Amino acid sequence: MNLDALNKVAEAMVAPGRGILAADESTGTIGKRFDAIGVENTEPNRRDYRALMFSAKDAMKHVSGVILYDETIWQNAADGTPLVKLITDAGSIPGIKVDEGVEPLPGSPNETITKGLDGLSKRLPKYYEQGARFAKWRAVIDIADGIPSQNAIHANAHALARYAALCQQADIVPIVEPEVLMDGGHDAARCEAVTTAVLHEVFKELHYANVALEGIVLKPNMIVCGKKCGTQAGVDEVAERTIKVLKATVPSAVPGIAYLSGGQSDELATAHLNAMNAIGGFPWKMTFSYGRALQAAPQKAWSGKAENVGRAQAAFLHRARMNGLASLGKWQADLEKQAA
Repeated sequence: MNLDALNKVAEAMVAPGRGILAADESTGTIGKRFDAIGVENTEPNRRDYRALMFSAKDAMKHVSGVILYDETIWQNAADGTPLVKLITDAGSIPGIKVDEGVEPLPGSPNETITKGLDGLSKRLPKYYEQGARFAKWRAVIDIADGIPSQNAIHANAHALARYAALCQQADIVPIVEPEVLMDGGHDAARCEAVTTAVLHEVFKELHYANVALEGIVLKPNMIVCGKKCGTQAGVDEVAERTIKVLKATVPSAVPGIAYLSGGQSDELATAHLNAMNAIGGFPWKMTFSYGRALQAAPQKAWSGKAENVGRAQAAFLHRARMNGLASLGKWQADLEKQAA
């Protein structure tokens, strides 16, 4: 393990004014996104859509790294250029999603454990050779009556730590993503309590696995209410609760935090990130690792038509720029009016 190299990559992933594009949707997930815009879910369409983002150099100035799906890291654009090269030519770092989704957790009804550890040590060197310098593994923690159980919290934290150790062994920076879902009817206080417990367990397991915190990036949820909660927390409350939890759980050795958007609207995800950075006073850099919150607008603008590539890239530039400003605490709502 080359800790200096890992730390250099991790620091670059959370560089001021830049964040991570999560373009790692599975074939099934991107199919649902394509259905919404009337685009057939074919390999060439998936390739062309992702290529239009990676080749949007003005937008990519605000993107430090790109999380890729297994299919994508091996693909070439229509003109034969490897998609990984489009990313590196734009000054960004290629990354790879290495988990294989979730399955039911034995002994814990209605809870899941993430798959993908088997064979991971053999896959990682191949991804490194292909250009990946960081990886991502998502653990999923749900909130409902009687859950999450300690079994689910521990099992998922342990798997995250094993994944992270394997990544660092292969000189790949692990994004550690314990996502507490916002699908239920819980309030912000419940989300705060669960997220605190989850992060405590995650960092305990990372310690036991001898993971070097200087060579990771944390990708947590923000402290938000469940979608079904009757009263949603305001932007300032979300920012204050989130910083409070992270200060209580995340060691200062971690270079940075790249939040997931978790189903928030484009502008709300930006507003929350901006509010946290405007508060300041924390030891890590705070930025974004957004998927849908960066891609919904360009997907709609593109709609599978080659003549719309320019419009789609302009929409991508706008969202990337807004979130880049939010990572500096310099976003303002009236800037959204500049959208193409």
